[in-house]
Amino acid sequence: MATFFRSANLASRVFDRQFLSPRPGATVNTVRQFYENLVPSYTIYDIDCPDYSFRKFTDDGKFLVAFSRNHQDLIVYRPIWPTFSCNDASDSHHLPPKAKKFDTFFKQLYSISLASTNEYICKDFFLYMDSHQFGLFATSTAQSNDSTATEGAIHGVPSIEKITFYLVRLDDGAILDEKAFRNDFINLAHSIGAYLYEDLLCIVSLRYQTIHVLQIRDSGNLVEVRKIGAFCQEDDELFLHSHGQAARGVSFLPGIKQRLLSFIFRKTWNEESDQTLRVQHLKKKFYFHFQDYVDLIIWKVQFLDRHHLFIKFGSVDGGVSRSTEQNLAFFAVYNMETTDIVSLYQNSSEELYSFFEYFYDHFHTNPQNSSHGNFISSHSNNVHALDQLRTIKNKASSSSQFVKKMMVSLPYTCQSQSPSPYFDLSLFRYDEKLISAIDRHRHCTEHPIKFISVKQPNVVKFKIKPGLDSGASDNRAKRISSFLFHPFFPLALSIQQTYMQPTVVNLHFRR
Repeated sequence: MATFFRSANLASRVFDRQFLSPRPGATVNTVRQFYENLVPSYTIYDIDCPDYSFRKFTDDGKFLVAFSRNHQDLIVYRPIWPTFSCNDASDSHHLPPKAKKFDTFFKQLYSISLASTNEYICKDFFLYMDSHQFGLFATSTAQSNDSTATEGAIHGVPSIEKITFYLVRLDDGAILDEKAFRNDFINLAHSIGAYLYEDLLCIVSLRYQTIHVLQIRDSGNLVEVRKIGAFCQEDDELFLHSHGQAARGVSFLPGIKQRLLSFIFRKTWNEESDQTLRVQHLKKKFYFHFQDYVDLIIWKVQFLDRHHLFIKFGSVDGGVSRSTEQNLAFFAVYNMETTDIVSLYQNSSEELYSFFEYFYDHFHTNPQNSSHGNFISSHSNNVHALDQLRTIKNKASSSSQFVKKMMVSLPYTCQSQSPSPYFDLSLFRYDEKLISAIDRHRHCTEHPIKFISVKQPNVVKFKIKPGLDSGASDNRAKRISSFLFHPFFPLALSIQQTYMQPTVVNLHFRR
């Protein structure tokens, strides 16, 4: 980012803004430079707040979503800015006790019950549609690993008796619609099993290998527009039933799997032009691995646009485990309209990695044109992030293993990064092992996390310290922390959780 302001002083920058104009197309980036001065420099440690599980701020900054500790209730807050007066004209006065309470910064709008007695809210699942201020939540019963085999179910995939998705209007807490799946398995952790693109929502059933594509109507209804799995075209099932006599006793591969095998066959066929060598090439490259291809299952899906899906295929073990780095996987671009697989890549593909490196923003482009979400730093739009990626690549002992490690993040997990300007790598440097824009828990550290100015490498702009101010804690206990940054206010929550101890919530803001 080119230097626009001549001074680091905030008042001077305001005057500069009146007389100087940024380059065309650089207005937002220029305005974001103000955040070098507007930082959450003050911390209220262990703030007096309700004992809730705080999830995240919505990307438009209007709501803070939280869940009750018993995972039954949804609680929604609206961020407000505290105001108080004092008799002393000095800047050295302390905040009054009332200003150090949670309800000074957040106003509770409502609390509603989402889960029934034997169901629990998945605290890691939340998607937000800011054009209508709709929130998508999920509840489920307990997972069963000893599920009985049913027709169409994949062996080795666990079962959940009931999974329910709720569409809630966050303004008033009205439940507009719900969609239930029974005896199924959908990966709800970190919203991995669902992806929201404009008004389209896809939900991946791992157990039945079906991609459910739903449309969220303006009225708040969830309408299923297509299912991709056993059948790809809307009339596939009707066609097979109409030819039932001929197909009796014949077992068919799912439609999406047939598309996959057909693409691999044609690709292998075209790799060898010599007719005499083509058969041997097919035996070696296709038929020898045929059963491996048949055993592939859908792991994860995302929208690339309204017509194309990016699908990850892999083994059954990799689909339900947390670590998938070492598993063989394939990535397919699928056209929903033509039902064709457009392209296919292995997870060690250098070509796919080049797309990942140079065009990563195309995997998580915000289709709702959010003024905040469109400026999330990545190695395809930020030279500092690109330098970090290439440094890691140069240090890697194996290029193939490095590519596989990078491909673990694809398909992109929907709404998994904070749009806060304090994670903008053009403005601040920080230790990404301790904190980053990615929505994940981190191991706690005894020392504050420093946010250092990029333009002034020796200047620490502000610090974030989770846990108690005194730092007194049992070092033997496992402590994890999470961070919730407001998308544009200098406001953040740090949440430290320690086994068998109360949760400590700190509030960081600009005085």
